[in-house]
Amino acid sequence: MTATCLVVENDPTSGLGLFAEWLSDAGLTLSVVRPHAGEALPTDLSGYAAFLVLGGDQHAYPGSDGAPGAPWFGALESLLRHAVSQQIPTLGICLGAQLLATAHAGTVEQSVSGPEIGPGLVAKRDKAEADPLFGPMPMLPDVVQWHHDEITELPLGAVLLAASTNYPVQAFRLRGTAWGVQFHPEVAPETFADWVADNGPLLADLGIDAPAMLARIAEIQDDLFEVWHPFATRFAALARGELTPPPYVPVPVRGLPLLGQ
Repeated sequence: MTATCLVVENDPTSGLGLFAEWLSDAGLTLSVVRPHAGEALPTDLSGYAAFLVLGGDQHAYPGSDGAPGAPWFGALESLLRHAVSQQIPTLGICLGAQLLATAHAGTVEQSVSGPEIGPGLVAKRDKAEADPLFGPMPMLPDVVQWHHDEITELPLGAVLLAASTNYPVQAFRLRGTAWGVQFHPEVAPETFADWVADNGPLLADLGIDAPAMLARIAEIQDDLFEVWHPFATRFAALARGELTPPPYVPVPVRGLPLLGQ
C-alpha cells in the first residue's frame, strides 16, 4: 500500500536529501511544496497520510519588526496544528521542529550556547524507549547538526526523547504522532559540504576545522545510515498504518483551543 506525504521545503538549500530515496523505498509518495519559490501551501491535509517539514535558514520566531521568519510561516503553523489534531504522522526537521514547537505555544530562541554545527551524539531519554520511532535506536545515536536557534520551552504535553549537554531539546514527540528533531537525519554529505562552502567565515569565527569536520562526517556515514534509514522506514510505516502510534491524549495548548475541537 502506498501513501502520500506532504513535504514542505522552506529553503532551496535544505531539501529532502537522503529521505527522498528512503521514504520512497518505504512506500511513501512524496508531494513537495516549495513556498520559498512561491508555491502555495494547501489549506488542509486532506488526502495526505503524513506531513514532513524541512529545515531552513529562517527563524521560527518573529524578527525585531514583528514580521514572521517567512511570509508562509503562519499558514504552515496552522497546518502543523491541523496535523496534530487529526493525528496525521508528522515530522519536523531542524527549523521544522522549531515551527512544530512554536505552533503549539512552545518557545524558540537564539541559542545561548552558540551555533551547533557538525557531527555529534545525542542521548536518548528514558521515555524514548517506548517511542515507536526512537525506541529501537542506540542510546547515543550519531547525528549531524547545523542550527543557530533552539527550542527553549517545549509545548505543553510534549515528551522529550533526546537531549545533549548544551542543547537540552534535541528530539521530542507531541501528542501521539508528531515528532521534532533538532538535527538533520536527512542531510547527504554533498549537501553538508555545500553548507560548509557557503559559510566559510562563520566556521572560521567558530574555530571549526572544515576539512576535518567533513572527513569525520564521511567516516560516520555507515553509522548514520544504520540509525536514520530505519527511522525513516518506521515513519513511513506509521503513515501506512503498519506501526501503532502511542495513545493520543488531547492537551490544552496555552492560548489555543483544545486540539481536535
